[in-house]
Amino acid sequence: MKQLSNVLYITSPEVYLALDGENIVVKRDEHTSTRLPLHNIENVVCFNWQGASPALMAACAERGIGLAFLTPNGFFQGRVQGRVRGNVLLRRHQYRVSENQAHSIPIAASFLIGKVYNCRKVIERALRDHGMLIDKEKLSKTSAVLRDVLGKLPACRSTAELMAFEGSAAKAYFGVFDQLILHQKEDFHFEERSRRPPLDNMNALLSFLYALLTNEAVSALEAVGLDPYIGFLHADRPGRPALALDLMEELRPVFADRLALSLVNRRQVNGKGFTRKESGGVLMDDDTRKVVLSAWQERKKEEITHPFLNERIPFGLVPHVQALLLARHLRGDLDAYPPFFWS
Repeated sequence: MKQLSNVLYITSPEVYLALDGENIVVKRDEHTSTRLPLHNIENVVCFNWQGASPALMAACAERGIGLAFLTPNGFFQGRVQGRVRGNVLLRRHQYRVSENQAHSIPIAASFLIGKVYNCRKVIERALRDHGMLIDKEKLSKTSAVLRDVLGKLPACRSTAELMAFEGSAAKAYFGVFDQLILHQKEDFHFEERSRRPPLDNMNALLSFLYALLTNEAVSALEAVGLDPYIGFLHADRPGRPALALDLMEELRPVFADRLALSLVNRRQVNGKGFTRKESGGVLMDDDTRKVVLSAWQERKKEEITHPFLNERIPFGLVPHVQALLLARHLRGDLDAYPPFFWS
């Protein structure tokens, strides 16, 4: 089983990364501020404008260390990748399945079944734990809508049909998301999901967490030898990791949505950490980003019992386990892809 290693997050826009022997060197104003051994690092995620030296990029690629570049507000820009890993026969089969609707639709449906199930679980958990603070009737009706969608997804025969049900489920889920925000309602009031740019504080927080989750999914798929850019649900587009977006659908409610709600409801972040630009988009400041990244790393260390493997694993390994199960299904070792059901 894969072990969780350190992830280096570079959150200061003005720093530059370089290589010195077997160490990553973090430089600020031509002065070295931090040195870290390469062998202790699994991924490097940069939110800086300065970037990294070609020598460091080559060293990361050679050692299989993920190196991703995002803007300071969390918008994915690119990823350094070395030699393609994994079985070429597995990738060829992945490409064939992606082009065969009869084979790809059941996999795509499984991703969405996991997503809708976990969205419903988030609502059911709120009803159980905070029944006195929320509109129980409204959330119960939404839970029933999601249960109805769950029953219809397995019978879908096209991507368009799947996306139609996914759209109705997402509309219902985000329609009550504001009910799940128990504190700091003025600063984190939520009306609807907005992207590129996020138009309020909660959407900015969600978008940032989704960017982190995308990077985790890409790393997990590459590690098992799958092509993260060829998906079964999301359409292929240049530069878009379609399969990573597929995989993260079932993980969004558990990894990102619940963490965002916890950060707000526990007052670990506040409205002062967000600013609105003239264009209307909302950005997270550097201090808040560090708080979110710290909470993200701590959440990954928590242990859960995986519902399919029935083994205790760190939460951060869930994307890697799901990628492995997907690879096993494509190789014919599993009859179907088992989505992750949060319990």
